[in-house]
Amino acid sequence: MPITQFNSAYVVSFFLAFFLSFILTFIVARIAMKKNIVDYPDTERHFHRNPTPTLGGMAIYISFLITTIAVGVFGKYLLNGNIPFMILASILGGGLILMIGGFLDDKYHLPPRYSIMFPILAALTLVSSGIKAVSIHNPLTGDIILLDQYLLFGVPIISAGIVFLWVMMMTYTTKLLDGMDGLVTGISAIGALVLFGLSLSPKVMQPQTALLAIIFAGSLLGFLILNFYPAKIFLGESGSTFAGFMLAVLAIVSGGKIATALLVMGIPLIDAVWVIISRIVRKRSPFVGDRSHLHFRLTEIGLSQPQAVLLLYALSGMFGICALFLQSRGKMIAFVVLILVTAAVLSSVYLAYKRRRKTE
Repeated sequence: MPITQFNSAYVVSFFLAFFLSFILTFIVARIAMKKNIVDYPDTERHFHRNPTPTLGGMAIYISFLITTIAVGVFGKYLLNGNIPFMILASILGGGLILMIGGFLDDKYHLPPRYSIMFPILAALTLVSSGIKAVSIHNPLTGDIILLDQYLLFGVPIISAGIVFLWVMMMTYTTKLLDGMDGLVTGISAIGALVLFGLSLSPKVMQPQTALLAIIFAGSLLGFLILNFYPAKIFLGESGSTFAGFMLAVLAIVSGGKIATALLVMGIPLIDAVWVIISRIVRKRSPFVGDRSHLHFRLTEIGLSQPQAVLLLYALSGMFGICALFLQSRGKMIAFVVLILVTAAVLSSVYLAYKRRRKTE
């Protein structure tokens, strides 16, 4: 199908996903309250004043599912190009697995050793569909390194391993980041929009991937209306994992543009690594939440929750826009700059926090 015929599909898909997500958010919130699947305030990490429904990921997933099938499948915009049936089925199936796991976790508060099974199953579903990390660019020489030529019993083992680890890393990045109203939803929407633009760039030109990205962005932004501060509903386990899962998928199917996703999600990713290491050093479980995340530190030095979230939106958007115009070597340089910026922000926040504690 000619690329020009996708233009109206992008607009229709975005607004259909947006409005479906917005309407479904009210329905899901009511069901969650009725079933007592709520997050209660505490003094450690949750500062909302009233019990708040979770399961928000259900609204995002269902709106994404309906729009993808209605426009992408019945509208015949998908199932060709780089999104064959098996890959699309694995994306929707992997999302369904995360919805089931998220519901069980929000309802019964599963221990980490059980809740991790669902992201693992979702990632394995993708790998089994044949989705591949075909190649990577050497940022120093510009050479292309093929990954799917290394076979073990006929399976491209290196490619499969990279896909699995990448999906798990992104899934847990957004899961660990989900600690402030609208933070994961907004940053994930920025990531989806950046990957939408990348998929339409002359070098990539993958309208099918762009369609999935804009549907996902619409689903997130429709939910964000009620998820931004003060949130009327939370993502829950299903939403926080599905966000990272989808960003990982979009980066892979858009020609292995992992570097672009890393730039958009760089600050949350570096923050997640920092938090996990600090928890291990303090002999605490890396999966048990605390206030060591950057977004919590920003509020402790005087920023309000919306200010902290908007600052992180701005940083993610800035690096995401840069990624659209940089080649492989430029992206590597930008990622190094991102690490330095994050280190500077963390250091400044830590020093400001220590000064504030001394004056109290």
